[in-house]
Amino acid sequence: MPDLYIGLISGTSRDGVEAVLAGQGGPLGWQVHAHIRYTYPDAVAAELARLTMAGHGHFQELGQLDAAIGDVFADAALALLHEADLRPATVRAIGSHGQTLHHAPTATPRFSWQIGDPFRIAERTGIDTVAMFRQRDIAAGGEGAPIACGLHAACFADPSLRRAVVNIGGISNITWLRPGEPVTGYDCGPGNTLMDAWIRAVRGLPFDASGGWAAEGRVSAELLRSLRTDPFFALTAPKTTGPEYFSLGWLQGRLATLTDRMADIDVQTTLTEFTAGVIADAVLAEPAEGPQRDVLVCGGGVRNAELMRRLRRHLGGIPVAETGDLGLPAEQVEAAAFAWLARQSMHAQAGNVPAVTGATGPRILGCVIPGARPATGATEPA
Repeated sequence: MPDLYIGLISGTSRDGVEAVLAGQGGPLGWQVHAHIRYTYPDAVAAELARLTMAGHGHFQELGQLDAAIGDVFADAALALLHEADLRPATVRAIGSHGQTLHHAPTATPRFSWQIGDPFRIAERTGIDTVAMFRQRDIAAGGEGAPIACGLHAACFADPSLRRAVVNIGGISNITWLRPGEPVTGYDCGPGNTLMDAWIRAVRGLPFDASGGWAAEGRVSAELLRSLRTDPFFALTAPKTTGPEYFSLGWLQGRLATLTDRMADIDVQTTLTEFTAGVIADAVLAEPAEGPQRDVLVCGGGVRNAELMRRLRRHLGGIPVAETGDLGLPAEQVEAAAFAWLARQSMHAQAGNVPAVTGATGPRILGCVIPGARPATGATEPA
């Protein structure tokens, strides 16, 4: 039986699918063999943005988008196989996170909703597909996130270090790996989401490349104070959030309370400082006493040089590196996590970390959709 896995995920940027082919091996114990980024077709990206911004949609619109994104995820998996020059039969399973429409960890009942019909992925690829990972953790009393902490522990734990693995995606989250202690973690707050939302609104750009625009502005102490007073930052773990909460509307509400109107560029600079600060707060909450602390960063935020510069300044002498320095490139970690989670499910092993999510115990995550078609001549049920 093959033991290669495909991991698929689309994040809060809503512009495409990260796809990796991974399996056991390499210096970290989990190795990526191939990686592609598969861009959403313009029509799919536009419809996703429209429905996400509106916060609701007609059931027919949502159903059609679910199917369309499922086809894009299948296309991404097939393109990855082509890139790796492999047949579907060489892959044991696909782990598909899907595209998050809404994450509501404080709703009653709580839920997290990802679309990207996994039945279409299984049908088009012929590969067993594992999906709906978050829902089992939520059913067990957890928040369904952060969900990559198990892979962080498997790959990045060091017997001599207290290590923080920080993922800077749309939302930032932290995983603490301490020698001889349980894994802990939680969402820090905004990652790229507010910075991206602001530059998209005022300049029509998808993101601030390398943080170059933010580097030219000035931090507003008044806005920074307002942003940091949000009640989320006073919550204790387990805690998660999403761009549904830290939204453009959330930011505009705080801008409306300021004494003077700010220049657009200074808002971008302040958001970058704010993002670096909330991540640094999570790292610095760990006591200085004890084994040495270091930080590994992954996610798209590592390409924002201004954000990373500000984060390093906040952290002072605490060493900061990228996961790629250890062998797993920063942009591939999340997709690699869903390949790893698929393996956990197929081997009947838990994928969640209850101390992180708040679930009542370890759970085998996801549902498995068989990909192989029945053999010709198979006996029909009586």
